[in-house]
Amino acid sequence: GWIARGQKANGFPLSKSSASKKQKQHQRIRKEKPQQHNFTHRLLAAALKSHSGNISCMDFSSNGKYLATCADDRTVRIWSTKDFLQREHRSMRANVELDHATLVRFSPDCRAFIVWLASGDTLRVFKMTKREDGGYTFTATPEDFPKKHKAPVINIAIAGTGKFIMTVSSDTTVLIWNLKGQVLSTINTNQMNNTHAAISPCSRFVASCGFTPDVKVWEVCFGKKGDFQEVVRAFELKGHSAAVQSFAFSNDSRRMASVSKDGTWKLWDIDVEYKKQQDPYLLRTGRFEEAGTMLCRLALSPDAQVLALASGRSIHLFNTRRGEKEECFEQVHGECITDLSFDITGRFLASCGDRAVRLFHNTPGHRAVMEEMQGHLKRASNDSTRQRLQQQLTQAQETLKSLGRED
Repeated sequence: GWIARGQKANGFPLSKSSASKKQKQHQRIRKEKPQQHNFTHRLLAAALKSHSGNISCMDFSSNGKYLATCADDRTVRIWSTKDFLQREHRSMRANVELDHATLVRFSPDCRAFIVWLASGDTLRVFKMTKREDGGYTFTATPEDFPKKHKAPVINIAIAGTGKFIMTVSSDTTVLIWNLKGQVLSTINTNQMNNTHAAISPCSRFVASCGFTPDVKVWEVCFGKKGDFQEVVRAFELKGHSAAVQSFAFSNDSRRMASVSKDGTWKLWDIDVEYKKQQDPYLLRTGRFEEAGTMLCRLALSPDAQVLALASGRSIHLFNTRRGEKEECFEQVHGECITDLSFDITGRFLASCGDRAVRLFHNTPGHRAVMEEMQGHLKRASNDSTRQRLQQQLTQAQETLKSLGRED
């Protein structure tokens, strides 16, 4: 029966007595205790600690209410963002049957999430149903997506319009699916191997990077009635001299940032008429030597004012206007950082890399707001505008003061 199969899959042979099982657990607890990594910093806003395994991926919901995390403990946790600054951090648990998720993404309506399954090598959809007590019930849809990738999948995403899903593997394949699990299009990136791919927040573009020194961007085209048409080459980010490790879009899809093995990061203006052969503009280049020798992750704040780079167990924050490094957090996690993301307000930067998620106050973001408001104030023509700007400026100043970072 399936119970026996289930127990086998859980790694317990059926004949084991409960006594030796208890003994095993004791040994396991003793062995794992020292691994809980301690980290303190005055800009650390919170540490989320409910997973019993290492967290590989996280995603903020588009309505700003939730953070989803997945770990090799066979669970996905959904955290309430309004608890971040409280003592207690509530989370709801979704179990991944006989497998674990390596990647997780919310649907745009925040009523479902998708995961990539480690052993199953496929995509699973979970529906979130609200219960009367305010919690959620998580139900996996009956059918997982068909297996189409021939190499390990390194990222998944859902378009903000809800029209398509993207999966990318470490070979040169990017797949575009409809929500029912049919492949709409197969993209060959021709980048020797892919290191990252993502959908732009506006849902128009899919971009990828890999072994080549460029970021390639495609447009995913739909007809007037919402029917899929084709995927066409749009533009490229050209300017790095070595492999691009990672990139990200700003929230309005008008900026992109990239980091390369050439030891630099770049900020681009992609708000161009590429159909008229207009190329993206390079706005800024910054130095990040670590990228030359180590794998790097990149996150861009929603307003594109702050760039976060993770290498190994450390995080570096740059302002994108001048390209200067403003903060550095060392040894944040017990293992290499596996994911890095700003929340949708841009107030926090989240990182994971062991069993905890760490949330940092985005001080460079508050400083950028101050600078911007000061600039606007000089040019403000009427009193109500001046008042509004002064209010935003004061708020940013007070936030920095409370974090012990007044400049």
